[in-house]
Amino acid sequence: MNNTSNNYCVILAGGKGRRLWPCSRESKPKQFIDFFGCGRTQLQVTYDRFAQIVPTENIYVNTNDAYVDLVREQLPELAPDHLLAEPIQRGTAPSVAWCAHRIMCINPDANIVVAPSDQAIIGDEAFAQCINRGFDFAAKRQHLLTLGLKPTRPEPGYGYIQMGDEVEEGVFKVQSFTEKPEREFAQMFVDSGEFYWNTGIFLANARYLLDCFRELLPTVLRKYDEIHAGEEFDYEEENRYIHEHFPSYPNITVDYGILEKSENVCMLKCNFGWADLGTWHSIYEAMQKGEGDNVVIDSDVLLDDAHNNVIKLPKDRMAVISGLDGFIVAEEKNVLLICRKEDSSANVRRLVNEIQMKKGEEFI
Repeated sequence: MNNTSNNYCVILAGGKGRRLWPCSRESKPKQFIDFFGCGRTQLQVTYDRFAQIVPTENIYVNTNDAYVDLVREQLPELAPDHLLAEPIQRGTAPSVAWCAHRIMCINPDANIVVAPSDQAIIGDEAFAQCINRGFDFAAKRQHLLTLGLKPTRPEPGYGYIQMGDEVEEGVFKVQSFTEKPEREFAQMFVDSGEFYWNTGIFLANARYLLDCFRELLPTVLRKYDEIHAGEEFDYEEENRYIHEHFPSYPNITVDYGILEKSENVCMLKCNFGWADLGTWHSIYEAMQKGEGDNVVIDSDVLLDDAHNNVIKLPKDRMAVISGLDGFIVAEEKNVLLICRKEDSSANVRRLVNEIQMKKGEEFI
């Protein structure tokens, strides 16, 4: 068992959340919304979950400069040096590299779990067991470890991990990654029994993680270390330096830039309940169905011969929905969206881009 004081968490909370438009807006994306009327936003729920696993002083949040006030408002207990805010949007690889660098400067023996802020987890005890098992693995091996779950359906909106040889009990070498396959391929993956859902949660020790990034990214962090060699770490100076140089980073994700290219990647088979809450379709699949197999999210709705829909409306609205089957009905502020639910992620993105061009930012 590794030293729990060496275990750290990085929560990624900088996305724009466009696939859940219009309820998720650029001014207040999904991670800052109490989407399900539970009294806590997705960011707060994620923080609460990891606060039961790692010391709260070891939790860091990565976001964008535009969302700093939202993070501080929702997580007032978060220390200033535990909030890393980027000046411009980039992929998750530069984000995680920066977080790993800061944690490494504070604790060279750190083990890090990186997690998105927009996931539903069912079974907190099973989840904690998997994370702690992952920390033990990261502490003793120079590997990246992803968390995989046996798929329950051929979901084209998720990423898939193909298992290779077993490394130790429950841990397997990763043979391949596939991101968002077509539905027929997703069905083949499920039928084969070799593929697991990629949760987007991964662990590694900080030193190895930084070594991986140094092979991928420009030498920004290495130059910082050279300039400040022998000095006591100053997070405000690191902030200033990163803000100046962050635009030189490529727009690349951790999955594509690191996990898919590294030979030392393993997958831990997990058994907690999980859903990516990044799209309307995934929310429909994850939530309990009501009358007519509809998912009604914190809304006042009268249903008449309506089936398989996902519905989210403002508190002051009452909707009567009759004869509708397989649609998204979502309203927020000045926008009402009605579109087919099936594989809607790409369609919503397309609509958002089109509306932004034709109608302007006020609708986005």
